[in-house]
Amino acid sequence: MTHNNTLTFKKLFQYFITAVTGKETEFTAGSIRKAIFMLSIPMILEMMMESIFAIVDIAYVSQVSVNAVATIGLTESVITLVYAVAIGLSMAATAVVARRIGEKDIQGARESAVQAILLGILVAVLVGILGFLYAREILALMGAEQDLIDEGYGYTKWLIGGNITILLLFLINAIFRGAGDASIAMWTLVLSNGLNIILDPIFIFGWGPIPEFGVMGAAIATNIGRGTAVLFQLGILFFGWGRIKLAAKDVVLNFKVMFNLVKVSLGGIAQFLIGTSSWVFLMRIISEFGSEVLAGYTIAIRVMLFTLMPSWGMSNAAATLVGQNLGAKQPDRAETSVWKTGKYNAYFMAIVSVIYLFFAKTIVGWFNDNPVVIENGGLCLQIIAAGYIFYAYGMVVTQAFNGAGDTGTPTKINLVAFWLFQLPVAYLGAITFNLGAMGVFIAITTAEVLLAIIAIVWFKKGNWKRVQV
Repeated sequence: MTHNNTLTFKKLFQYFITAVTGKETEFTAGSIRKAIFMLSIPMILEMMMESIFAIVDIAYVSQVSVNAVATIGLTESVITLVYAVAIGLSMAATAVVARRIGEKDIQGARESAVQAILLGILVAVLVGILGFLYAREILALMGAEQDLIDEGYGYTKWLIGGNITILLLFLINAIFRGAGDASIAMWTLVLSNGLNIILDPIFIFGWGPIPEFGVMGAAIATNIGRGTAVLFQLGILFFGWGRIKLAAKDVVLNFKVMFNLVKVSLGGIAQFLIGTSSWVFLMRIISEFGSEVLAGYTIAIRVMLFTLMPSWGMSNAAATLVGQNLGAKQPDRAETSVWKTGKYNAYFMAIVSVIYLFFAKTIVGWFNDNPVVIENGGLCLQIIAAGYIFYAYGMVVTQAFNGAGDTGTPTKINLVAFWLFQLPVAYLGAITFNLGAMGVFIAITTAEVLLAIIAIVWFKKGNWKRVQV
């Protein structure tokens, strides 16, 4: 028995090394379980790096002030609206690149990658100008008090103003994932977030010759760390070892390919605009209860990211497997990949939910000792964790639709779950029935459960198998 366990562990370790070094590139044949493992491991590690940074970032900023934490919450709720375009474009890039790779059309994958990057640059420049010029107005619009605006507008100005670094980082990583080069995306975020973690305290607190920037220092560190990683990505695309290699002659406008990407991304943009705008309205409702409640909610959401990011990693693996297998004319293999990935994600989320249900307030207390912050942050974690198993399946199935290029279906599901259900329930619970922030937390959980149920029913119909991109 011990000998068998040793063999199994040795085999798993070998798989792990293969996954993080990117030596396995064929996902349309052989063991589905192995394919999920090979794609999920680097994607989970990639997302873990992102969530570790989110936790470290909020831990540093929590030492500045409650206002500083609230500033991050308000700014991120706005910038996610902006990123809806980038995320929609990223979903389209993953779907189209994965489909071309499955079809063995490397030139088509290359063309799609270039047009996605050009579109991303255009969006980022326009958004950056608006964010840099109107940071104070953005915070005021979100209901921030004047002292919060005075302290935090620098963070908003530099984070939204420098959004091109964040936007390109995730967009190019989406291209790598679609190509099956998940390990490259992982190492890119290791570089980006490693730098961020080092630079954060230097710019926030002022070390050596660097002055103390406070919460604005977190945004400066983000721009430097992610900007460096984008240069690394471009180096790999033009000179590196990925499946997609670009040359200077490839960087030309191709309106046919660009239009196809825009067409596929429109559903993704609408999908995330619906999802993220609902988060903005939720943040606006919670801001009615003061900065302390808002800070508790912001810390809870950051802590949740620590566990949701690995789940997104598994979901992204499902998207790549669906895209490549549909390209290889294997729809049944694509479907099996989704159900297996969902099962593994549910196992993981079940363990996490138990930890949050019992230790939520202790975890929030690590970041802030204000009793109101701890009470509300802990309650948020406990209520949202109650729906985690449903959320596990909802994430995987939704990303499977996106990987197939069927971005319209999740858009409709999001519309029902978030706008028609979550927002009215949150307002009624928090304001009309005087439940306060708890009304918002209950609305979040029940909406995610509803989303998962609708997504699974729709997925079983199988229309996504016939989508062409």
